[in-house]
Amino acid sequence: MVTPRVGVLALQGDVREHVRVLTALGAAVDLVRRPAELAAVDGLVLPGGESSVIDKLARSFGLQQPIRDAIAGGMPVYGTCAGLILLADRIVDGIAGQQSFGGMDVTVQRNAFGSQLESFETRLAVAGFDVPVQAAFIRAPLVVQAGDEVERLAVLGDGGIVAVRQRALLATSFHPEVSGETRFHELFLDAVRGR
Repeated sequence: MVTPRVGVLALQGDVREHVRVLTALGAAVDLVRRPAELAAVDGLVLPGGESSVIDKLARSFGLQQPIRDAIAGGMPVYGTCAGLILLADRIVDGIAGQQSFGGMDVTVQRNAFGSQLESFETRLAVAGFDVPVQAAFIRAPLVVQAGDEVERLAVLGDGGIVAVRQRALLATSFHPEVSGETRFHELFLDAVRGR
C-alpha cells in the first residue's frame, strides 16, 4: 500500500493534533506554510483554530489562490471547525472582509453555539459509521444550508448539520482529532489514496 503524503495547513490552530492522528494512521505528513509545500502533498487538512486569522495568514503567505486551485483540481481536503468555515462557499457572521477558500456548496455560521463557555461534547451518529462518534464542539460552526450535491454525514438532534462531504472535500463542525476519533481522518486518507 502506498503511503499517502498529506499536508496540514500550519498557519494557526490545532496542527499538532492532526499530525499525531495522521502519522498514527501511517501517513507521511508535511506542515504546509508555503505554496511549494502545498504542491508537494496529495491531500490537505485545514485545522481548527480562528478562521479569520487563518484566512488572513493564508493570503499573507500567498497560499489562498494555490489552495483554491488545489480544491478546484480535486485535491482531497478535510476541514475541522475553522477548516469547515474555510471550505464553505458562504459564511454567515464572518468578520469584515473575511474570505474562504470555498469549494463546498454550504453556508456556514461561525460560532453558532456561542462562546468557549458553551463548548460541549455529545455522541453523534455518522452515516457509514457502525458506532457513534464522541464529538467535541469548541466555538463550533454550523452548516445552515447545504446544496443538493452535499452529503450530510451527521446532524444534531435539532437537525443542525455538523458533518458534510462533497466530492473530495470532507468537513466537520467538531474536532475528532482531540477526542481520539480517527475515522474521519481515515475517510480523508482513503480519498487521498483513491486519487
